[in-house]
Amino acid sequence: MANGYDRFDNEGGGGGSFVMGLLTGTVLGAGLGLLFAPKSGSELRNQISEQAGSLANQASEGYRKAQATAGEWVEKGREAYSQAAERGREVYDKAKDAVSRGTAEAERYVREVNQTTPPGTRS
Repeated sequence: MANGYDRFDNEGGGGGSFVMGLLTGTVLGAGLGLLFAPKSGSELRNQISEQAGSLANQASEGYRKAQATAGEWVEKGREAYSQAAERGREVYDKAKDAVSRGTAEAERYVREVNQTTPPGTRS
């Protein structure tokens, strides 16, 4: 696109707003349906009570699912962090060993040069 925005780039995390819109539409539609339906007071109260219970159950189920999903994300994040930390330790250890070997090799080379070069010719 011309402005660098692509609506398909943002599809991964938009599930929460969709669910909220769906729940809001459901509540509004049910409320308007009840207001305009010709029923007696007791029937209307019973229906409102049943629908409120149903809505509470749906909200509870949605909360449970969201909590489970969040728990899965946390666990995946912990695993990724642990793996990255382990790889970092491995790289650090390899680099440390390489530096130690390089230092030992340089010291050995300096000793050899000092031993083979006559004392008056060293700079």
